[in-house]
Amino acid sequence: MESMEFNGKTYDVDSEGFLMDFDQWDEDYAHGLAHDLEIPDGLSGKHWDIIKYIRKFIATKGRCPLVYETCRMNGLPLREFRTLFPTGYLRGACKLAGITYKEAYIAQTWLLSSTEDPAPLPSGKTYRVDARGFLVDPEEWDEVYAVHKAYELKMPEKLGERHFRIIRYLRKSYQKTGSIPTIYDTCEANQIEIEELERLFPDGYHRGAVKIAGLRVR
Repeated sequence: MESMEFNGKTYDVDSEGFLMDFDQWDEDYAHGLAHDLEIPDGLSGKHWDIIKYIRKFIATKGRCPLVYETCRMNGLPLREFRTLFPTGYLRGACKLAGITYKEAYIAQTWLLSSTEDPAPLPSGKTYRVDARGFLVDPEEWDEVYAVHKAYELKMPEKLGERHFRIIRYLRKSYQKTGSIPTIYDTCEANQIEIEELERLFPDGYHRGAVKIAGLRVR
C-alpha cells in the first residue's frame, strides 16, 4: 500500500494511485489529485457536479455508474466530458471521486435476456480469469473467449462485425502501447458516438468492451 499527501493529510492509495478506502475521501483529496490527472487549472463546478454524482450514485446504489449513465444524467456529450477529464472516466472522474477500479466492477447491471447458448469450448480449452472475471493473460484471448464472455455478460445480441471492430482496435492498441485506450480514443478512432458504443456494449466500456477484448485495468 502507498500513500498520497496533500494539505497536511495522508491518503492510502494502491499502486495505481486509486484511493483504498471510499470513506477516507474528502474534497482535499480530489483537489490534490487534479493536477496529476491533467487538470492544471483545478476543479471547476462542472467537475464537482460529476464527482458528487458518482459518489452519491455508488453510496445509494452500491455500484459505480456506467460512463453512459454519468454523461446522460449530467447532460454532457463525450467531447465535453473529455475536456473535463482528459485521462478518462475510470482513470479520471472515478479516481477523483475516490472510487477504486475494483469497486467500479462490483455489480453487473444489464439483465436483458441473452441469445442462445454459444458453441461449447474446444476440448481442454481453459482461460484464467481474476475474481472480477477479467482475463489474467491477454495472450490467452481468442474470439471463442470473446463469444463466451459476451454470453456470460448477457449481451442482448450476438457479437458481430461492429463489436469485433471495437474489440480488435482495443487489442491492437494495447499490443502497441501496453495500455488500454480511453473511451474517448476508442470512439474517435472508430468514428462512433457514445450512444452507439452503449448499444454495442451495454454493460459499459471497461466492464463490457475491455473485458470481452481480454484486457483489464491492472
